[in-house]
Amino acid sequence: MSEDQFPGWHGTTIIGVKKGGEVVIAGDGQVSLGQTVIKGTARKVRRLSPGGFEIVAGFAGSTADAFTLLERLEAKLEATPGQLARASVELAKDWRTDKYLQKLEAMLIVSDGADIFVITGAGDVLEPEHDVTAIGSGGNYALAAGRALMDTDLSAEEVARKAMGIAGDICVYTNGNLTVETIKQ
Repeated sequence: MSEDQFPGWHGTTIIGVKKGGEVVIAGDGQVSLGQTVIKGTARKVRRLSPGGFEIVAGFAGSTADAFTLLERLEAKLEATPGQLARASVELAKDWRTDKYLQKLEAMLIVSDGADIFVITGAGDVLEPEHDVTAIGSGGNYALAAGRALMDTDLSAEEVARKAMGIAGDICVYTNGNLTVETIKQ
């Protein structure tokens, strides 16, 4: 189906900021279908507790696909308790090789408070070089703003909130209804 026949879902900006011994993952609440806002209060950042270890995850893309990936990540974390990097790599490998998972359209930002990763369907597990990462429709705007704010005295949460505000001012698929989760190292 072409973009003209079905305009597709848009709308999410997720940012992850690692600063001052904590990681903050924040996401907006907007879901759009074409030029129409379908929902403004979606919750795209979640806490997971597989095997008693706390993980914070944010997702961009198809909600059902993201939930499938989050469930798979939880299973990987239960098999490798406390090893977020290993579980993320295992998920990315499965995502790239499994015919069912290959069709999933979503991306994840995950953190255990010590590390922060972006997991993609291309088999990538990326650790941000400058302790800021962002995904989704307004991800590039949030990333640029977040990187610019990292050298200030702002906390990780303040950097995330300000960067999301800037992204929301620029990207029509991003709003100011934020879900913010913090996890300490």
